[in-house]
Amino acid sequence: MHKNIPDVKLGMIAVSRDCFVISISRDRRVRIGEEARKIGLDIYEAPTVVESEKDALKALDEVKAAGCNALVVFLGNFGPETPETLIAKYFDGPVMYCAAAEERGDNLVGGRGDAYCGVLNCSYNLGLRKLAAYIPEYPVGDAEDCAKMISEFIPVARTIIGLKGLKLITFGPRPQDFFACNAPIKALYDIGVEIEENSELDLLVAYKQHANDKRIDEVVKDMASELGVKGNTYPELLPRMAQFELTLLDWAEAHLGARKYVAFANKCWPAFPESFGFEPCYVNSRLASRGIPVACEVDIYGGLSEYIGTCITGAPVTLLDINNTVPKDMYESEIKGKFAKDYKLTDTFMGFHCGNTPFKCLSCGAINYQIIQHRLLEDGEPDFTRGTLEGDIAAGDITFFRLHSNADTALQAYVCEGEVLPVATRSFGGIGVFAIPEMGRFYRHVLIAKRYPHHGAVAFGHIGRSLYAVLQYIGVKDISYNRPAGTLYSDECPF
Repeated sequence: MHKNIPDVKLGMIAVSRDCFVISISRDRRVRIGEEARKIGLDIYEAPTVVESEKDALKALDEVKAAGCNALVVFLGNFGPETPETLIAKYFDGPVMYCAAAEERGDNLVGGRGDAYCGVLNCSYNLGLRKLAAYIPEYPVGDAEDCAKMISEFIPVARTIIGLKGLKLITFGPRPQDFFACNAPIKALYDIGVEIEENSELDLLVAYKQHANDKRIDEVVKDMASELGVKGNTYPELLPRMAQFELTLLDWAEAHLGARKYVAFANKCWPAFPESFGFEPCYVNSRLASRGIPVACEVDIYGGLSEYIGTCITGAPVTLLDINNTVPKDMYESEIKGKFAKDYKLTDTFMGFHCGNTPFKCLSCGAINYQIIQHRLLEDGEPDFTRGTLEGDIAAGDITFFRLHSNADTALQAYVCEGEVLPVATRSFGGIGVFAIPEMGRFYRHVLIAKRYPHHGAVAFGHIGRSLYAVLQYIGVKDISYNRPAGTLYSDECPF
């Protein structure tokens, strides 16, 4: 399977209003390029400085010929409103706008650029044309400032490109009584994502066709190497799981069609383990480690959210249930007053899933059996309910988030930054003790009030700023976050 997230090739076009000296924009663009290269950014500078619509077309030809798939439009001075916004209209990829700050107090006559004013008209014209663009939180600065803005644009651009080339492949309908995972798919098409829905039987047939695949032994060796002696608790199970891993990878390669990238949302219970002979969780974790998310329980928007997190971070993500409270005695003995942030009990909860979190994201991991399904499906020693990857999730910064379609097919999302605490969970599955400031209020006035499902994607790091920019770029109007104490939600009781 090929690399599953895009590489970003940046281009930069400088624009200039024809009543300003064109060299102001050109020279400032050159300095941005120099600063960008100092911080390791590879950026192509279009030679043409755009003053007219014909200039815009010429500059676009230059960046396209250079293979650019993401673009920075730089207002070196006030900028020409129509040509600079037509660039976004005709460029087939994500576009960022930034502008030049004035440089010296002794050069505010011939050298003044007025780009601070120009961004206002640029934004106004983008709105008139209904064009999406990334505009930094403060989009005006000197060369060093603009280079930093561009570096923050890269993960956003990578995600927008990835979504445009993404196909979500599913197997099986959502499990009974898991309607929370069943959301309208129309909104996928609104953001350019394709979907292919298949039966569990299609997957089973493909799996059987991979019996005795010559590649199985190699995958088994890789699994054993990853798990180590302590983690490889059921070595006889690895060939079955290796066969399944090859099945999914081959299916993705054969079914990409016109798309470039893939994510899965697959049925994993109740019929799966008995039919296939194992739980798919460990295999799902391995694909996630390679940038190919496999969402549990046919959670289509969970898989979409995971893919967004993977594009932003360039690293594995996971999907977890917002699952259970932390007992008061655990909170009192192991959390209260013991961390830099003084978390309340209601700031904490446990995030859990059966065993889909990548091995490298666990403090320690091992293959186990799914306790809950074992109760329902097997008597005696575990057999086909084996295959979960269990262990406490490694402590560190996280971002909990989800992009979802509500029942009216409108996209909505939430983003929360927090951490996994170094506290033993004393439980089963892939699980961690999470702390998010003001989680209790967020749980009630966003997750419950806005009818979000129990699944959330988890990125290992603080990526809220990039996530928020991506969600705005693709047109999500309702983006929630955990509001600080004293800032009420619209439905929160003030008394």
